[in-house]
Amino acid sequence: MRFSVFLNARSMSPAEDGRLITDLIGHAEHAATNGFEAVFMPDHHFNGYMPVASDSFIMAGYLAARLPDMYFGFSVVSVPLHHPVRFAERINVLDHLTKGKLLVGVGSGTTPEEMIGFNVNYKDAGALADKNLAIAEELWAKSMYDPTVVIDNGPYQGRVLQRITPAPYGEKHARLIPVAMKEASARRAAKHGWPAFIPAFTPPKIGGTEPFTHVKKYFDIYKGMLLEEGHSDEVVKDALSWTTHTYQMVHVAETEEQAREEMMVILRSYQDAIEREAEYNNRAESDEANTKTDRTPNALTEDWIGTWCLWGTPDSVIEHLRPYKELGIGNILCGTTTGPLTEERLRLGNQTLDLMGSKVIPALKGL
Repeated sequence: MRFSVFLNARSMSPAEDGRLITDLIGHAEHAATNGFEAVFMPDHHFNGYMPVASDSFIMAGYLAARLPDMYFGFSVVSVPLHHPVRFAERINVLDHLTKGKLLVGVGSGTTPEEMIGFNVNYKDAGALADKNLAIAEELWAKSMYDPTVVIDNGPYQGRVLQRITPAPYGEKHARLIPVAMKEASARRAAKHGWPAFIPAFTPPKIGGTEPFTHVKKYFDIYKGMLLEEGHSDEVVKDALSWTTHTYQMVHVAETEEQAREEMMVILRSYQDAIEREAEYNNRAESDEANTKTDRTPNALTEDWIGTWCLWGTPDSVIEHLRPYKELGIGNILCGTTTGPLTEERLRLGNQTLDLMGSKVIPALKGL
């Protein structure tokens, strides 16, 4: 079982942005010394959630130079917000900078506020994402002498006469990681021999206290599709080794009481930030084309905690994760900076990294 750190902090004002970037660089380096194998980042805009995630490709390139042995991933790139040419080009550049250690999560996005900033309607996001990914595959496959690729997808237009440069680092472009919630997305991952993100809930309810039930359902479907494709054992093993289950908030302490108390402090601060952003979310949802059809529960509820949080002592965290390891989940993505990144929040995040690195990771990797 692999472990990856998810940089998912918030800045509450422009004055905090610079320090957040500096602190996250240090946090990523601390994760590397504690046995984490990858750094993942989201793709977000406008709202203070991971300000550096307005261009996570730049941050990943910078970190790759400092941490050359680490893998780098995105959870996830909002494909409707990227021109397919730039999407394909930047992945290839970062593929070279990481020497092939790149994992690109792909999805259709979650926030109408971000969509309207790029002249995209929320209701169109899924179709735009699917077509953008198809165009990107066409661009990656194009040689200099192939016919022109014509791009005509909503706000994204163009004609590519020659090819995407640079070429991929390896024989194929970097691995993409679809979310294995919709059958088409799971099938896309399986067909190409890619990993998948395995959800812990089934819409329209985004939360609950039985996450493993949902994880097993989606994992079994994806794995079955993967095996049906007839890939080599090596391709299947690699795909499953990076098939990922995500926790938005991971917190580990020496006692259960300490872990619960500190977790609730983190979540109260996180929920305050969410409520602060609600005004702008409501403005974005002012018309039918940009109205969400699902709602995430309050982070202080047991439904949110049950789905999105991993907390406790090292021993209880190990026992919680054993069924996921036995199921075949290859990668646990750990959000260790959830919420506003204060000095205290960073201390608690580093505490989690230390306890994960000294006790949890060795136990589940069999070291």
